[in-house]
Order: sequence, then structure tokens, then C-alpha cells
Amino acid sequence: MRFPIRPFDKVPHFDFMHLRAFWLWSSAAMVAATFVLLAVIGLNYGIDFVGGKMVEAKLAKPISVAEVRAVTDEAGFEGSVIQQYGAEDVYLIRLPGNIPATQTAAAENSVMAGLSKIAGGAELRRVEFVGPQVGEELRMKGLMAMLMSIAAILVYVWARFELRYGLGAILALSHDVILTIGIVAVMKTEITLTSLAAILTLIGYSLNETIVIFDRVRDNRRKYPNRPLREVINLSVNQTLGRTIMTGGSVFLVLWCLFLWGGEAVHDFSRILIIGVALGTYSSIFVSSSALLALEEWYRKMARDAAESNKVETKSAKKS
Repeated sequence: MRFPIRPFDKVPHFDFMHLRAFWLWSSAAMVAATFVLLAVIGLNYGIDFVGGKMVEAKLAKPISVAEVRAVTDEAGFEGSVIQQYGAEDVYLIRLPGNIPATQTAAAENSVMAGLSKIAGGAELRRVEFVGPQVGEELRMKGLMAMLMSIAAILVYVWARFELRYGLGAILALSHDVILTIGIVAVMKTEITLTSLAAILTLIGYSLNETIVIFDRVRDNRRKYPNRPLREVINLSVNQTLGRTIMTGGSVFLVLWCLFLWGGEAVHDFSRILIIGVALGTYSSIFVSSSALLALEEWYRKMARDAAESNKVETKSAKKS
């Protein structure tokens, strides 16, 4: 016996497009506020992007990550990233490069001495250095990866649908990424390569939700060619609303489980995706569809203006 889980028994009839101007302007205001916020407080870049040292230490017995962090903070390495690596008694410690080079060796010795005192012994297995220049290069490559993925998405949606569909998808996608980065900045979450991977994952998820709605819009335009575009988009969003909510909800639950029980190593990854999935579900319902309708209306207005201009020029040519 099947027990289908549906948020709605029938297709709902919400008039999402009635408030399309509100959705677009409120989203634009939030994006603008995020840019101001980022200019004021900036991002908390991790060792991957600003440089520092990575230390692998094997302890005589396992201790908590909080105890390791207390040792690194006491040595002057506030903001260190600590994770258990392989065995329970092996720790990977990322030390930020905020201590002068002349004091680095003493600070590292202080860390190892503190760990040895708590755990009853500590062995330094390896030390790797990430210079500021390498961090800057990683920052640029990360930015290029994001821009190239967005450009590839625009080309893909343009080829599959039309250019205005692609622009609508990019607007919704940019909304999700920018607001997610803004919330991450407020929470002082450290931006590492793992954070970048989460943002790139979010880009793919957000696009998938938007494509489902756009695909239904295209099908309904063929099925109901005489209906106003506003009605077609409203119908399409309502038809896919249950699927959007169920997909977003199930992904949200999985990410919460990952955040709660996945360990500190994936906390930032899952936290960023939790924020992004919530924003992506909102934008796929309200922002992408509203942007598509606004772009379609603008395209049609441009076409009408061009046609009227051609008529005027034709009449003028005949008179002359």
C-alpha cells in the first residue's frame, strides 16, 4: 500500500505574480544591503586564502576539538581550524598566519607543548606552509570558478530555452549566492576551500529548482498559447510548488543531520548549504518566475516600440 506524501491534495491557485514587483524590489534591496554589509565588515577568510601553516599532530590519547582549540588560542593562534584526521588521536590543525615570522617557531612549540601536557604526549608529524601569495591565487581561482560556472549556466539555459530564461535564472542564482555570502559574513563563518565547494554546490542546486519551473512554463505556453503569460507562469509555479517544497524540505533535513552529526569538519559546509537551500527554495518560487515575467514584458515592449518605429519610418518614406 502506498502512502503518498504531498503538501497539497490538488494544484493550488496562489497568485504569485500579483506581488511580483514586491518580490523583485525586496530581493534587490536585500542584495544591495548585502553589498554594503560586505564593504563594511568584509569576509572572514581562512588559511586557504590568507596563508598560514597546517600542522599534523599525533597525540598519546584522543582529546576533544575544544581542548585543542583552547591550546591554539592560548598560543596566539585565534581562529585556527581543527579537525580529527584519520585516527581519533591524529589532528590536523590549520594555524592562521597572524603571528610574526620571528615568533612563529616559539608559538608552534607552545602549541605542541600544550597538546603534550593535556594528552600525555604529542608527536609532530608534518608541517605545511601556505604563503599569502598562494592564498591570493586561490582566492582569484575561486572567484573565477564561480564566474565561469555562472557563465556556463547562462549559455546552457539560453540554448535549452531562450536568453530571457537564462537571464531570469542568473538573477535568481545571483540572489541566492550573494545573500548566502552576506549571511555567512554576519555569522563570521570562515571562508575556506570547503566553503567555496558549498557555494558551488549551491549554484547547481539553485539552478535545478529554477529549471523545473521554467520547463513547466515552456510546456504550458505550448499547451495554452492564448492564455496571458502572467496566468501561464502562475499556473506553472503552482503546479511545481509541491515538488519544490518537498525537494527543498528533504534536502534541508539531510543537511541538518549532516550539521548536527557530521562532525566539525563539515559544519561550515552544511551550514552554508542550509542557508543557501532555504534561499534557493524562496527564489525559485518568487524571484525567478517574477524575473521571467518582467523580462518577457520588457522584451514585448521593446518589440512593440520597434514595430511602431518601423511603421513611422515607412510612412515618412512613402510621403517623401
